[in-house]
Parts: sequence; C-alpha cells; structure tokens
Amino acid sequence: MALAVEAEQLVKQFTGRTGTVDAVRGVDLRVAEGEVFGFLGPNGAGKSTTVRMLTTLTTITSGSARVAGVDVGADPDAARRGIGVALQEAGLDGRQTGRELLVLQARMFGISALDAAARAQELLELVDLVESADRRIKGYSGGMKRRLDLASALVHRPKVLFLDEPTTGLDPASRLVVWDELRRINAEGTTVFLTTQYLEEADQLCNRLAIIDGGVIVREGTPAELKSEVRQRRGLDHDPTLDEVFLDVTGRSRERVAGQVQEVR
Repeated sequence: MALAVEAEQLVKQFTGRTGTVDAVRGVDLRVAEGEVFGFLGPNGAGKSTTVRMLTTLTTITSGSARVAGVDVGADPDAARRGIGVALQEAGLDGRQTGRELLVLQARMFGISALDAAARAQELLELVDLVESADRRIKGYSGGMKRRLDLASALVHRPKVLFLDEPTTGLDPASRLVVWDELRRINAEGTTVFLTTQYLEEADQLCNRLAIIDGGVIVREGTPAELKSEVRQRRGLDHDPTLDEVFLDVTGRSRERVAGQVQEVR
C-alpha cells in the first residue's frame, strides 16, 4: 500500500512562562494514497497542531513525518511542492477576481502565463465558479470563497490536500456544495486529509478516521468499524452513530448547529 502521509511518534511541545505544554504527544499516522482521511477531535485536542507540522507550518519537536514521499523535516521545500493546504480562514485578497487569484497562484508555482490561464479555467469549472470568475472576491459569498480557496490549493496539482475545518461557519446548502467538491477532487486522484469537528461530515466523506484527544490518537478505523466496535462492546441493539462513537471515546458533550450537523465541543 502506497502511503500519502506517514507520521511516527510525532511530538510538538510549546514552552511558555508557565512551563512546557505537550500539544501533540506521539502521534502515529498512516494515510493511503487516494483516501479521504478524517481527523477528529474537540478544540485543543491537537488536530490543527498536527496538520501544521505535516504541512511545514510549524516545526516538529521530535518524531518524523513523510508527506507525498518527502521527509517534512529534512526537506520542507520539496514537501510543500507536493501538498495543497486550505486552512480554516481563507487567505483571499478581496480586490482580485477569482480568475486573477488562481492565475497569480499558478504563476507563483512557476507555471507559464498560458498554462496558468488554462489551469485557472480548469479549476473554476471544477468548483463551479465560472460565472463568477471575473467578479471581485469581496463580493463572493462564504461558500464561494471556500470553494475558491480549495481551487487555489489545487493549482499545482498536489498529491495531498490538507483541509482544516473547511466548512466551519457555512450555511447548510454551502456545506453540501463543498462536500460535493471534495468528492470530485478526490475522484480525480488527490488524497484528502480532513480535520473537522462536524461528525456527520466525517461520516459522509471519509474512508477512514482517527480520533485525537489530549494530543494522542485514541481510536482509528473506518466509520463502520468504529461503530461496530462500540455496538459489540456495549451490547447495543442498534447501530450507533459516529456521535456515539466519539462520546464513547472522549466523553465530550455535543450540541446542534446549523444544518443539523453535530459539532464536537
């Protein structure tokens, strides 16, 4: 099995006035090429810190990680060329049009002007923004901005796409559109590493999941495997939801949010 992401005993420590904080405490990960891999956990569990290490945005205290076949710590520049990253807050310039943003992004990766224009058009079609391509981004809706941010992360045809809570704050209709785009992106061969607090999102999109809590992986498997394990161990007479699996693992509470999607707290 070819691996798109591999981490061994990944550790991240932060030192402050109150001492050393272990944000991530020995994470092991294996993500196969072509998977949609879900990374779940409550706020402060270590999700975003792990992603920032895997994407070279923060240093690794100890352990090792390989992404798209490249050692992240040894050659971060090469690692960046093989990945796309869309963080929770889209970094878009509202003064540009969607097309201008994608062309500029392509040019920054060394793509020729002609090929950059063609790639921008291809991506605009992929995320269904052709009709809005020449409007200024400041006039885009939240869902449109999120889809444009996804397109921007795909400009250089990355092998692995990292998404940090890509649908946070979106209305239910926009959330479903983003889900459809992610399925299309994955169908074209891109491995997707998705961090989310929305359990229904993980259940709908992910081939496999890992649940992190307190900086360590506490459960891993396919959604069906995780549900089956809880059902058998607890002797339930029904198939549990992913919410029940999460609560079984972490004991956290939950509440309803827009679109009847469960958000972990």
